[in-house]
Amino acid sequence: MKKTKIALVALAAIMFTQQASAQSTNPGDGTVAASPAAPAEEKVTWDGFDLSWENGNDRRDSSVFHIPYFTPSILIDCNGTHSFNSPIDHTVVGSTALSRNDEMVISAINIGGDFTYGNARGRIMTQFGARSQVVPRNDLSPYRGQYDLADAYRYLDEAYVGYHFKNMFYGGMNVDFGLFMSYIGLNSYYQEENWEYQASYTSDNTPWFFNGIRIQMFLSKTLKVEPWIINGWQSYGMFNQLPGLGCNVTWRPNEKLKLLTNDYWGTDAAGLIGRHRFHSDNSFLYRYYNHRESRGLSRAALSITGDVGYEQGDGVNGFTSDPVKGPAQYFASWMVYNKMWFCKNHLGWYIGGGWMTNPGRYLVLAPTGDASPFPNPYNPTQPAGTHPFTENPGDQFTGWDCSTGLSWTPNQSVEFKLEWVHREASVDYFAGPGGVTSPSGYTTTPVAGTGWAPDLTKSENRIIAAFLFRL
Repeated sequence: MKKTKIALVALAAIMFTQQASAQSTNPGDGTVAASPAAPAEEKVTWDGFDLSWENGNDRRDSSVFHIPYFTPSILIDCNGTHSFNSPIDHTVVGSTALSRNDEMVISAINIGGDFTYGNARGRIMTQFGARSQVVPRNDLSPYRGQYDLADAYRYLDEAYVGYHFKNMFYGGMNVDFGLFMSYIGLNSYYQEENWEYQASYTSDNTPWFFNGIRIQMFLSKTLKVEPWIINGWQSYGMFNQLPGLGCNVTWRPNEKLKLLTNDYWGTDAAGLIGRHRFHSDNSFLYRYYNHRESRGLSRAALSITGDVGYEQGDGVNGFTSDPVKGPAQYFASWMVYNKMWFCKNHLGWYIGGGWMTNPGRYLVLAPTGDASPFPNPYNPTQPAGTHPFTENPGDQFTGWDCSTGLSWTPNQSVEFKLEWVHREASVDYFAGPGGVTSPSGYTTTPVAGTGWAPDLTKSENRIIAAFLFRL
């Protein structure tokens, strides 16, 4: 009997060791390994690098969970914000991080984790809270055909299955199918991973998710190449007949420098099969100071991102206007952020901002409420609002923003943020004192012709307080 018990304990130990080795295979998205480091004979991209300083990356240096076959993940994001425009309806315009002014908001609760068995892999992350409404509303692909895809996928932000091909390339290759995060625009969808809370125009007006196939190839200790075959640009479904195609290339020659580029091509204007979209997103991150144990300045880093893209065909002509082909329709933007950490990385101060121009407004986050240009669900050929914010070829939009904030992380699972943000636009865009829904500020839609119109202004100042939790 005693020998049997010893044999069972030995067998359990062997299974746990094998599973830990499988889990520690590079997850490929910059997140921390779920279990102890891989054996010496297994080559892992970025193995041994401290990536917790990067903007858009996991802040933790390890997971608190060490469970065979499944590594749980729990994230909670709560915020409160005040706009000095004081809109009567408390509605925030032009943000995917914020939704309501002068209220305590549960922005996101994400629960799930990673499953591994041998080389098989899967990840499920649910999303509840305001972002489950804020982000899917910007996807118009569910209006094509039957079934409400927005509601079907609304409470998932990641859900994929895949396989890790261990012996391909330097660190292997992952092939995943499902719904996964986009890293166009540098910032992560999870606020727990970003320096700033309210993202600059570059990030907030580019995709947060993709639905399709992702192939991650770890070509060396410092290089990953990641092709995509997806339904489209932040879309649950497909706008036309062709899928979107893209590729990410991430190079980290060492732990203090990161260069990445994301390129995308697709046909993402509903019903306009001759209109093609191209987008290039490029970032440079550099940690220029590191003294982790210092009680003064302990770390400092810089991130720079630049995007350029265009749409061409079916009435628009890329970067230049043409009397026959149509007006210019393109996207150009940049954002720069600097963060400094103090007191052994427990305190942080960040400052930054950015600029964007987008003739045609094809990537501009449309104002909410009665300024919305989105289709009426009962008649998709008509806008839902009485005074829609137009997104026609030739419509101009230029904006800039700046922000600064303080962060306190007493441990790697908790962060408090206090942030000030100023944003400007070349046209009336942000919610003014009269709000964007109705004269009373409530959800009753006013009747066209009554004289009421959404109160939009060209600028806003706001403060944000956020509480972020992660296990």
